[in-house]
Amino acid sequence: MEAPWLVVGLGNPGPGYAGNRHNVGAMVVDRLAQQAGVGLRRHKVPGATAAEVRLGTLPGGLPGPRVVLARPTTYMNLSGGPVAGLRSFYKVPLDQVVVVHDELDLDPGVVRLKRGGGEGGHNGLRSVSGSLGSRDYLRVRLGIGRPPGRQDPADFVLSDFPARDREEVQLLVGDGEDAVTDLVHLGLEAAQQRH
Repeated sequence: MEAPWLVVGLGNPGPGYAGNRHNVGAMVVDRLAQQAGVGLRRHKVPGATAAEVRLGTLPGGLPGPRVVLARPTTYMNLSGGPVAGLRSFYKVPLDQVVVVHDELDLDPGVVRLKRGGGEGGHNGLRSVSGSLGSRDYLRVRLGIGRPPGRQDPADFVLSDFPARDREEVQLLVGDGEDAVTDLVHLGLEAAQQRH
């Protein structure tokens, strides 16, 4: 059977972090699971929750590709172990590993896709790259912008989106959901042209 895609939303565990900017990747995976009518469940792989789905439908009404939607239950800086464990468990090729994450270097609301590159100080990406032994996985980058004034970037990403931005956050999460679906259905280059 063809290997599934692995789509991982990065974030920190627990209700205290749920609305943080740093958790927007996890929000996208939660939305994908909700749209597929499933909940993420604790997995055999330590530190992971996951659900296997068919993502969307293909032309002609055929079910979409097999996708494992996942969220680490570890803190952000320890995300790599669960990601590598899930990749090994499902035998996912590196070019079908997709990490969805917040991105300080993109304006708020902007979504970009790429393969590889640096981590830009993102502890979750650093952990994933270290555990996978490569940076050449796919990324769906969700722009949250830079902190205002002299606010520490760590404090900024670990603070909630302001209530006034709730509508924009929902749009960003929806755009992230669309970007993941396009990436899995169309491949990187075609998805990049759409986003």
